[in-house]
Amino acid sequence: MEIKEIAESILPEMIETRRYMHMHPEVSFHETETYKYILDRLREYPELTIRENIGGGGLLATIGNAPHPHVAVRADFDALPIQDEKDVPYKSTVDGVMHACGHDAHTSTLLALLDTVYNNKEHLKGSASFLFQFAEEVQPGGAISMVEDGVLDGIDKVYGQHYWSQYPTGLIRTKPGPLVASPDYFEITIQGKGGHAAHPHDAVDPIVIVSELITSLQTTVARQVSPLDNAVVTVGKIRAGDAFNVIPDTATITGTVRTFKQETKQMIHDVFHKEAKLTAEKRGATADIVYNFGYPAVINHEEEAAVVRQAAEEAGIEFEESKPLMIGEDFSYFINERPGAFFFTGSGNHEKLSDFVHHHPKFDMDEDAMVSGLSMFMKILEIEQVIEWKQAKLKN
Repeated sequence: MEIKEIAESILPEMIETRRYMHMHPEVSFHETETYKYILDRLREYPELTIRENIGGGGLLATIGNAPHPHVAVRADFDALPIQDEKDVPYKSTVDGVMHACGHDAHTSTLLALLDTVYNNKEHLKGSASFLFQFAEEVQPGGAISMVEDGVLDGIDKVYGQHYWSQYPTGLIRTKPGPLVASPDYFEITIQGKGGHAAHPHDAVDPIVIVSELITSLQTTVARQVSPLDNAVVTVGKIRAGDAFNVIPDTATITGTVRTFKQETKQMIHDVFHKEAKLTAEKRGATADIVYNFGYPAVINHEEEAAVVRQAAEEAGIEFEESKPLMIGEDFSYFINERPGAFFFTGSGNHEKLSDFVHHHPKFDMDEDAMVSGLSMFMKILEIEQVIEWKQAKLKN
């Protein structure tokens, strides 16, 4: 059977797994039942090597005894604190929690890949590992603790993907080098002096100060970051006051900074501290700054990004070179330690209502995309000479 035919034949099982997980989501760092579900699935394979509780909540399954080539594939399995507003039979059964980013499909695809490799293990030339990661959505994330706990010991390369609703179903996109940005978080509180709105001269208005500060921070990107670099500063939340005729004591802005280069990240961090402090001081206020560095940027290794492209072309899947995306993804911790690449698999289909943006309460995905996702990983393992699929079969 051809790789795509194998993936198509497994699609009903992938859909069943994905929908079960979609109905039973758990948020980051609380994926207790999801962990048990995956572990129970792994225990169905008697010759599978399983390592549990990696980094606190991750799983690693390995097939094969050859030390090289040893390639790992990663999937995340946490959900988001969002109310599911879809009208579908597999709607989330957990109030206020849903898989609004496709991690249920990531895990379903990885379980299907494991099953396919296991049932063709006599054709293994190397070893394949399957990383099931917890807590991708909430910093510090699960990847860093899994790496620190030695999840990559003995592994040569690592690959990962993300189903993406803004790309048409099945389209593969990636690029060598910077692919996904590093997402930082900031919160700045201006401590002024409250007073009556009719007497602003007797107060120190923190709302006016944060307004000025927002403009200054945006200017950081416009005038202090090279136009050849990528950077985004977004203030997403402003909190101040409770009455229309009262000047409050404090005002707080919260937002994110997205960059690719470490030097750009550090420069913006330093400028933010200076701007907040000086803008507050010159108006007679003080500034309290919280600035958290987020996940490192996902920087694909050139050779492995080429493997992804080759896999798409050989599998007959449409491929396009990606542009850098200003989202965040802690897969970066894995390819900071080992060669590897990350790619996007389109899952958007307007007719199937699967083109809502990620983290939207009506987010869904075209499940046919899992055929492309599974085919890609099968082909990558073949190109990396981990396994041959010439006589591939589905079940023993």
